[in-house]
Amino acid sequence: MSFTKTGIALGAALLLTAGCADTMTKSTATPAPAATASDNPIVGGAPMFASKNIVENAVESADHTTLVAAVKAAGLVDTLSGPGPFTVFAPTNAAFEKLPAGTVESLLLPENKAKLTQILTYHVVPAAAMSTDITGMITADGGAHIVRTVAGNILTVRNTPGGGIAISDENGGVSNVTIADVKQSNGVIHVVDTVLLPAE
Repeated sequence: MSFTKTGIALGAALLLTAGCADTMTKSTATPAPAATASDNPIVGGAPMFASKNIVENAVESADHTTLVAAVKAAGLVDTLSGPGPFTVFAPTNAAFEKLPAGTVESLLLPENKAKLTQILTYHVVPAAAMSTDITGMITADGGAHIVRTVAGNILTVRNTPGGGIAISDENGGVSNVTIADVKQSNGVIHVVDTVLLPAE
């Protein structure tokens, strides 16, 4: 599956569904017997279950409360709970704290919903790509692979000297994958340490 497939149609769908969801609560459902904590890494102190979708797992992570609040404010809960598949580069609370003071609070205001949606969908790719897939694409492209996001903007992924994955945004910012391959029922999450920002 190509990691560069066009996300225009999906991006439009995301924007159309913005505002449709007004609740985001932790799932109390019992995971399917086939899904165990050993299927995935622990994220934010909580087990992540491959039988649950992106939203159901994200709300359990203590390290992603800001991301969860942002997804709710942007009205993207229903979309990211949908069938996908999606690859989500999920910034931690600490990643959001790197932004200038007041940025997160401003983005969460109703009047900034469009900007928040653009930033969040910049972290989503309309395909499921595990780290081995991404690394293979980087190698095939000579060391840097261009990824088109649901927002319609691009990211550039590269391997790090230590064998990890680094993601560059359109402004030259770099985010590193700190926890890779968190399998979801509708895709995969890669936890990242910096918020990615599209060009204005």
